[in-house]
Amino acid sequence: MMRPLTRGLREAGLLCALLLLAASLSPAHGQATITRDDIIAKLNRFEAPAEIDVAALRQQVAERSKSRSKNEPPPQKRSPIAPDLARLPTFDVDIQFDVDTPIILPASYQTIGRIADALTHASLLPYTFLIVGHIESTGRRENNALLSQRRADAVRDILVNTFKISAKRLQSVGLGEEQLLDPARPNAAVNGQLQIMLVGKVPETEPPAHPAPAAPAKKPAKKR
Repeated sequence: MMRPLTRGLREAGLLCALLLLAASLSPAHGQATITRDDIIAKLNRFEAPAEIDVAALRQQVAERSKSRSKNEPPPQKRSPIAPDLARLPTFDVDIQFDVDTPIILPASYQTIGRIADALTHASLLPYTFLIVGHIESTGRRENNALLSQRRADAVRDILVNTFKISAKRLQSVGLGEEQLLDPARPNAAVNGQLQIMLVGKVPETEPPAHPAPAAPAKKPAKKR
């Protein structure tokens, strides 16, 4: 008579173990529950426009990631490649990608939608933003730089093409493993997060310097 009871206890123990495992695999940092207001609260802190040459920064990342110097420090001791970015209003977000690709997994579509909702809110509508990609320090350093750029581009493309955010408000750059979010743990998953940074105000459209003169009115023909 004790065997069914013992079997039941074992099954209950197995169920509890599975539930604990599922909880441990849930998205880190509460990213599944972020709201539009969470994003706005982090980004709506504009003080002064930042002068960032995105093209030059991309080139700098590409060149540094190819470094093969014998004296090259390990990832946790490298200086940040763009330390000025740390001064910008920033929201860190965990976007899930397919392994080693820039393909965004469906589980993250809702998160990107909330980012779009925040960027079109009245308080953030006048500003421009930089999408910054990062990669944890695994694999080839040069490949990580390229993949982080492609992932940042992928998020920007969805915001522009799917959610109709103005392209002139968004730029993207991938820093690879050149500016780790957690330098003490270079292989940690947190280093694969993206960052949304408020950069400055949307440039105003300037009127033409010399407006074209109006065409002279035609005089009515004289009657003969």
